[in-house]
Amino acid sequence: MPSSEFDTSPIQNNISKSEHKANKDRHSSAATDQQVLIAGGGHVGLSFALLLAHRGIASTLLEKNSYPEMGPEDDEQRSHYLDSRNTALSRRTVQIYQEIGLWPELQSHACRIDAVQISEQGSFGRAQLKREEEKVESFGQVMENAWLGRKLLLAAQNEPLITLIDNADVTEVKQHADSVSVTFNYYGSSEGEQQLQGSVLVACDGRDSTVRQLLGISTTDYDYKQTAIVGVVHTDKAHEHIAIERFSPAGPLAVLPLTDPEGDGNNDYQQGFRRSVVWVCPKGEEQQYLEDDAHFLATLQQAFGERAGKFIATGRRGAYPLTRVLADKQVDGRCVIMGNAAHTLHPVAGQGFNLCMRDAHVLAQMMSEQVKKGADIGDTTMLKSYEKSRKTDQKRVVLFCDAVVHGFTHTNPAIKLARNVALVAFDKLPNIKPLVATYAMGLKS
Repeated sequence: MPSSEFDTSPIQNNISKSEHKANKDRHSSAATDQQVLIAGGGHVGLSFALLLAHRGIASTLLEKNSYPEMGPEDDEQRSHYLDSRNTALSRRTVQIYQEIGLWPELQSHACRIDAVQISEQGSFGRAQLKREEEKVESFGQVMENAWLGRKLLLAAQNEPLITLIDNADVTEVKQHADSVSVTFNYYGSSEGEQQLQGSVLVACDGRDSTVRQLLGISTTDYDYKQTAIVGVVHTDKAHEHIAIERFSPAGPLAVLPLTDPEGDGNNDYQQGFRRSVVWVCPKGEEQQYLEDDAHFLATLQQAFGERAGKFIATGRRGAYPLTRVLADKQVDGRCVIMGNAAHTLHPVAGQGFNLCMRDAHVLAQMMSEQVKKGADIGDTTMLKSYEKSRKTDQKRVVLFCDAVVHGFTHTNPAIKLARNVALVAFDKLPNIKPLVATYAMGLKS
């Protein structure tokens, strides 16, 4: 499934320690004695904390950045019409948010994907997935990052089992026989350096994870030598809930359907002329696409032809160097590496965030089973079992993303012919589409 999932700064809120203590006291019977420490307050960290809370497990989340003041009354505030980053949520990710009761709060700004069109610029290969053929409600939902982050944060703010601490810069991690301690500089207090202790530490602090580095966990990196230009455009043709994946010599390109600015993108009456765009170009060429709106729109038009209609307007765009970063291990004693700290992937097919959500869901469930048994929630054997259980899904996604990126940028005529024949075969042969669709929707892991 195509993607626009670049989220580099968490949407945040300021919550005092006294407010958290009052909330904890009111729900002390629901909290467990074993506390989970989470480093990183982006979408994955907040989602994991909410998954734990849904199972009655308390957590403390440390976020390096400052949380701006925000309340429920700010809920309806939208991003600029043509100025937002977006994420494609797979069906499995939507199911996870439904499980914890958050989807009703999210869905008004979500736009479903009814079909996915795949093609290569200047070639004959074409393929299409349609929801009615696969007998699904949708292949996924596209949502503005700002809206997702706002809703996740408000939910965490209102959850008594979650303690949010912002301005917290982790400086040291120490592991003990039955606990793990985290030292951090707390810039929101005159006390300066502080320490927390819990049964387990989960690092969701991004590609350049501080916790991962403090633990001495190395990474295997690969530079794609590409930059993703991410933005929102307006077309003169309604998107009709169709996502378009287009391959060019520069790299994979995606145009995803978005909600109308005034409301629900899942209502059929909405026309839908806003689209999220991911344009991949060779590293070093990004400036021309960032600074010149007319050039950017003309380049998109040339690449996509008339499939999306005419590209008539665009907003501010961001540029993101593309590098694959894989942690050499995801468990070290009582510490777990999760999210982009564990695996930062190429955005092709929109698998990155959705893979992180499947990881978070599995770990939350395994921790819940430990609590039910009265066992140690940070037991290394259990955590290693989690790591092993996720390897197949993770490896498959990494290999798939790399195969698509390298396969569709190879200029050899024979390889180009082979991949276009493969696209036609994919579109025509029975039983292949349902398998690919199942994987893309995250329903088989």
